[in-house]
Amino acid sequence: MFDAFASLLVFDLAGLSPDTPLGAALHFFVMDVAKIFVLLVLVIYIMGLLRALLSPARVRAFVRGRPDWQARSIAVTLGAVTPFCSCSSVPLFIGFVEAGIPLGVTFSFLIASPMINEVAAVILVGILGWRLAALYVLAGLTVAWFGGITMQRFRPERWVEDYVWKIRVGEAPPLERDRRLLARHRYAVSEVKEIVGRIWVWVLLGIGVGALFHGFVPEDWVATHLGGDAWYTVPGAVVLGIPLYSNATGVIPVAEAMLGKGVAIGTTLALMMSVAALSLPEMLILRKVIRWPALALFAAVLAVAFTLVGWGFNLIT
Repeated sequence: MFDAFASLLVFDLAGLSPDTPLGAALHFFVMDVAKIFVLLVLVIYIMGLLRALLSPARVRAFVRGRPDWQARSIAVTLGAVTPFCSCSSVPLFIGFVEAGIPLGVTFSFLIASPMINEVAAVILVGILGWRLAALYVLAGLTVAWFGGITMQRFRPERWVEDYVWKIRVGEAPPLERDRRLLARHRYAVSEVKEIVGRIWVWVLLGIGVGALFHGFVPEDWVATHLGGDAWYTVPGAVVLGIPLYSNATGVIPVAEAMLGKGVAIGTTLALMMSVAALSLPEMLILRKVIRWPALALFAAVLAVAFTLVGWGFNLIT
């Protein structure tokens, strides 16, 4: 449906040829804009109905007081299905510390939350197929699990800013949410407006970059520099993702175009993870609550993990 819509606009009405770089790029852009934004609205609305009774306070209360392995499992799972992005890192970090949750578990949540979400998973299935979507989610959950364990080994409590230990949040009684269907509908609509309003620019930028890559980058150049199994392509993709600011949803069109040109799956997954969880803005936000040694350790753990994931998938495929 979306392919036919893009063909109608670009090829039939605009008169461009699919054999030209401009025609191929515009077709990719129109098709992905229509597809991704329709999926965004539908999935965010449906999940908003389900999340109407969910809050960061409930997340903290659900994890508090459980054994480490159980708390980590819950934290990673909640990170994958909750709407909290990197901009929520500071209040969530403070809240988890106040609740007495181990910092290793907190870091597992902070890794999983921006890197995996159900919107990205659904869009991945729709654009790249269920196999790649499952690989990305599985790899993200694994990195979040073992990344938190690795952070915990270095006793990161000593690097938390002093003011974090002094703050006490969540002492006020939680507000009851309206359980009526109409209220949930309004909450879901507000979620659509808030989330789409926050990420639409990055999604369009991601689609634009993907369209340029799809239409104008020659396949033989990609095959020579990125399509092989050279060891340096994966760490290069991780480094490339650091200055880019997007989320798991916005980087999907870029991944789609890369795979279409023959870039290896592992290299593509490494770039996606780096952009979503290792970007410079994410690091600057976390610097508000942890000192430079912890921040450097956190970035190093993620960079090594993403590189290993990329190498592993390239080796398997």
